[in-house]
Amino acid sequence: MEGRLPAHLEVAGLIRMIQDKGGFATVISRGERDAGTVLILTMYRGEEVTLFERMPQLDGSRPFIAAKQQNDENKEEFGEYLERRKRQDPDIWIIEVDIADAERFIASLPH
Repeated sequence: MEGRLPAHLEVAGLIRMIQDKGGFATVISRGERDAGTVLILTMYRGEEVTLFERMPQLDGSRPFIAAKQQNDENKEEFGEYLERRKRQDPDIWIIEVDIADAERFIASLPH
């Protein structure tokens, strides 16, 4: 079985990659240092807000998949969803990312 990169190192690497691509990233929820789940909240200039989460696949890969998109008609619901996730899993890491072409960036990440 392949070892998993500790969450704090994965987050630090993601932030560096985002900055290298000209984006901005910040940790909005710091989880368990070694084994916390990492979620990426993407947007571009505050629009097109999407939450990505690693989803295990049958082939053993763990790509980031779009788990939720913000409804512009009800932005509060998205914030409430994030708060529920943090209550359900206090070990969760949430990184907020502002980057052009977020889907392309997410697709470039290792699985």
